[in-house]
Amino acid sequence: MSHRRKDSKRAYVIAGSGVAALATAAIMLPYANAGQQEQQGPRTMSAKAAAAMGTKLADENGSRTAGWFIDSKAKRLVMNVLDEETAQRVEQSGAQARIVQNSKAELKKVSDTLANGASMKGTAWSVDPRTNKVSVLADSTVDSGEWASLNKTAASMDGMMTVKRSGGEFKRFHGAGGAGQNGQGQQGQQGQDDQGAGAAAGQGDQDAGNDAGAGDQAAADGVLGGDAIFAGGVRCSLGFNVQVDGAPGFLTAGHCGNEAKNWTSDEAGAQALGTIQDSKFPETDFAIATLDDAQAEATSAVNLDPLGQGQGGTQEITGAAEAAVGMQVQRSGSTTGVTDGEVTGLDATVNYGGGDVVNGMIQTNVCAEPGDSGGAMFSEDKAVGLTSGGSGDCTQGGETFFQPVTAALEATGATIGEGGAGEAGQQQEQQQLP
Repeated sequence: MSHRRKDSKRAYVIAGSGVAALATAAIMLPYANAGQQEQQGPRTMSAKAAAAMGTKLADENGSRTAGWFIDSKAKRLVMNVLDEETAQRVEQSGAQARIVQNSKAELKKVSDTLANGASMKGTAWSVDPRTNKVSVLADSTVDSGEWASLNKTAASMDGMMTVKRSGGEFKRFHGAGGAGQNGQGQQGQQGQDDQGAGAAAGQGDQDAGNDAGAGDQAAADGVLGGDAIFAGGVRCSLGFNVQVDGAPGFLTAGHCGNEAKNWTSDEAGAQALGTIQDSKFPETDFAIATLDDAQAEATSAVNLDPLGQGQGGTQEITGAAEAAVGMQVQRSGSTTGVTDGEVTGLDATVNYGGGDVVNGMIQTNVCAEPGDSGGAMFSEDKAVGLTSGGSGDCTQGGETFFQPVTAALEATGATIGEGGAGEAGQQQEQQQLP
């Protein structure tokens, strides 16, 4: 009886509120139900929103998670968890939960074992959240004995480590000045006569430009992410234009910054560009420079046609973002132009040999070649990485490793675009989750 009395009372209230209230209730109810259903399971979202949610869920659930990745086809965040309770919490937040066997702590022990002596020149490793294992790559310089040793180590890791070959040789991707900047996608060294003629021609062009009123500021204003930069016979690529203590500057690779202090935007050395203020390599791989013309406008954008092939276009960069496995990315560099692919691993370690070991890298299947070092890796309007090195080329493909931009910004105090130093941009993405 009481149930009927409640229903009658509710019906009386609705009827007494008039037709307008009834129409409003009819409209709002389906949307309310849809919202409740959306929160009960995995939902589609943008890559930026997925990356922000992955970081948030990992922080909230701590050791009960074991990494995450973006399913780019389904447009979903996939979160590795260790138990059913955590899986339910993750799915209530809108991600897809996947219960896995190996914890973050266990996988870190595998990485530590490699770092403490089981690695060798020509190897790289990272945690692969898709397989829930540590993935080790061995390049062509790893001989049969070393290959056998790696596989023996993998066998002792109780299924937490895989080993596979990588084509080519792991190397840093800086190049010699003058080659590969004409859309050929290959690296070489010009003869002394050609260099002399090129330098003379470049100087003549610069003189003519100055006579026409185009000075160093115009040159600095026009240099964007992916464009060639030169110093001491070395060619690299500019990463991203930044602000350093209110002054214009740029980021590039640390192994490029180690080569020389003063950089120009032309091979002849006539167009002064910037001066290196700090350079870190090995262990990490980034350098920061301030522009020699403090009044120059360092546009926060990437050149989508750094080879000058007439395709034109730029990509505005509004801030920095953390990489995520499965994130679709593009790279711009002065040897191979713009190429694309996706992030395949995080917190990667690469042993280039000779004591040159870098940590905390972003691993991708985006190709690159010598001269592309320092170049911009980005996802839509967010800066993600600086080109470090890898194996293969843009004919046969290979693996390429990038210094995370967010770490470089944090270390240098620089800011990029409107999104600041990366962390603020990441927080903003979290606030805008769908």
